Order: sequence, then C-alpha cells, then structure tokens
Amino acid sequence: MDFSEYFEPININQGDLDFNYTDNHFINNIERYENQDISTFNIAIIGVGEERNSNNKGCASAPNHVRKYLYRLTGFNNPAKIIDLGNLKVGATTDDTYFALSSILEDLIKNNVLPIIIGGSQDLTYANFLAYKNLEQTVNLVTIDSKLDLGEADEELSSENFLTKIILEQPSFLFNYSNIGYQTYFVPKEHIDLVSRLYFDAYRLGQVQKNIEEVEPIVRNADIVSFDISAIRQSEAPGNKNASPNGFYGEQACQITRYAGMSDKLTSIGFYEINPELDSNGQTAHSVAQMIWYFIDGYNHRKNDFPIGSRKTYLKYMVNIQEGQNEVVFYKSDKSERWWMDVPYPAHKKIKYERHVLVPCSYNDYKIACDNEVPNRWWKTFQKLS
Repeated sequence: MDFSEYFEPININQGDLDFNYTDNHFINNIERYENQDISTFNIAIIGVGEERNSNNKGCASAPNHVRKYLYRLTGFNNPAKIIDLGNLKVGATTDDTYFALSSILEDLIKNNVLPIIIGGSQDLTYANFLAYKNLEQTVNLVTIDSKLDLGEADEELSSENFLTKIILEQPSFLFNYSNIGYQTYFVPKEHIDLVSRLYFDAYRLGQVQKNIEEVEPIVRNADIVSFDISAIRQSEAPGNKNASPNGFYGEQACQITRYAGMSDKLTSIGFYEINPELDSNGQTAHSVAQMIWYFIDGYNHRKNDFPIGSRKTYLKYMVNIQEGQNEVVFYKSDKSERWWMDVPYPAHKKIKYERHVLVPCSYNDYKIACDNEVPNRWWKTFQKLS
C-alpha cells in the first residue's frame, strides 16, 4: 500500500512541532514516512483527526498536540523500529474515514506492524475492529473508559455507542470485551446486565484501583486496546469535554499502557478524545505522550512468552477442584513469571478459537482454584467456548 496517498506528512519545522531537538529526544528514535518498506518496522504512529461523530468537538486537532510532547521525551537505547506515518486525510464522510483507516490498519497488522492511533474520537475503535474482521481474525477488545459506550441498535454510529455496532457486527469476530475503570454513576444497570449476559467483563474504577496489578492479565488478553482519556480524572487530564472529578491517576494510566505494551498478543492501540481546546498548559497531551512512551517501553520489554506450541519450559500446575470433578490447568512462564489458564473447548471450534483457550490470569486466580473455586476468568471463557 502506498501510504503517501492517505496521509499528510509530519513537518517538524512548523507549528508546535518546531523545536530545538537534541540527540537524546524521542524524535530521533523514529522515522517519518517517505515510501519506506513498512514491513521493516515494528510500530507505526498514526494521527486521525476525525471528530464528526463525537460530542467532544475539538479533539480533531489532538494528534500534533500530543506529538509536541511525545517528540520531546527521552528516547530509548534499544528501541523498537518506529515510523510516524503522519495524519490521515479525513474522508468526505465519516464512513470514508472508517474505510480508509480500517484498510490501513489491516495492511499494518498483516505485516506485523503495531499501529498506535492518536485520535480523534473513540468511534474510530470501530474502524480498528473492522481491520481484524477483514483479516477474519477473532479478537478480544479492551477499553479503558469511564462509561460503556452502548446504545440502541438503530442509532447512527458515534463515540457514545460504537461498542453496540461492534457487538452486533455480523459475522461476529468479537470473542471477548472487557472494560477497565467504568464509574457506576455513569452506567445504566441494563448496560451492566448486557455485559454480564454476554459473558463479557466490566471492572469498576474502585475495584481496579484497589489492586492495579490485576489489570495486567486483562490487557495481556487483548488484541485491541482503546483508551478514552475521560477515564483519567479531570485534575490530571482536563482536555476532554466529558472529564470527571474521579478517574485514574496519571501514573496508573501509564502503568496500564505499559502492561499493554508488554503483551505479546496485543497488535493495536488507540488514544482518543484528547481536546486541545480544553487543555490546560498542554497537561492532557503531555499525559498521553507519556502513556505512549510507557507503551513503547513495555513493547521494548516484551518477553515473547505467550505459551503457544510446546509448553515444556513452563511450570505446569494441575488443580483438582469440587472433589476432583473438575481440573484447572495453569502454566507459569519461566521468563516473566506470568500465569495462564488452559480452558477446554469443543473440537469443532478449535480453529476459530485456538488463540483464546489459554487465558492470561494472575497468581490470585491460582489461589482461588486452590481454595476449591472456579476462577471467574476461566468460567466466562468456558461459557463462550461451549
């Protein structure tokens, strides 16, 4: 694909990007697109200034606002090979933008290049999902959001209902959905009930903040991560029309994105709803820049220990529960000490769901099994496979 037809190139000598960069700045860890062979890169940065289906007008100008701070951060000594493709030329309609973005992401993912999307509004997550549908790949989606973006089936697609469109897309290529950090007073009970009926997962903000480490297996199970900046508290990220007094602290957001970067399974991530018009001294853009920096740092520390193929080098734990009627099998990596659970599935579903039968988990899940209980992650996955 000739990406030059789709993107406006980055000019670091104009506007906010004009700066006296030195050798240790992050900008020297990246290349800007000039018709290079895209398959030689590990990560591609993409700006998408699409906001027409959002209630957060002003977020279209976010990509370069974030780059201003990202480029000035310290670079890495042994970095992944990164290219900045520039800013996507938005289409005449939002559907045109979705189509162009999904086609670009499809090509990148097919070439094992991980896209980092800087929006723009969060409905772009739908275009991200369509790229996997075009590849006929069943995926897990994780959103970090203060709300569940669900709506009526007949509503026009927007940043407030895109999840409904993904769930209803046929044929379905969504295996699991998890939300991290929803705030109960923003979410109708029927939305929580729907998530539960579909055996999906939603984790309250307070629940997550009590033990932020439990986020790691959730994002380790994701193919797509979509981060709505409104999940961060207003005092730390004011640049969003839907900002709230409560939410994640900045360092927690960075920790979550570093976990995402470390996941061998994750192949795309997006940051959405940053509104420069409401930002205070660039605080929100600076926060997102640091989140992206931590994501790349996590990527640079990937262990490549997802237990596919032979598992001979993994510690295997077999736990009999319910008086020996059931057995839960755990694997522990010798490289990272991370845990997985093995979930059985019908033989006729093997090909479609093969990537989802090893469920990332934590040591706490192992302890739950040792206490003669079925871990919730195991049970929900088993229900979807049955």
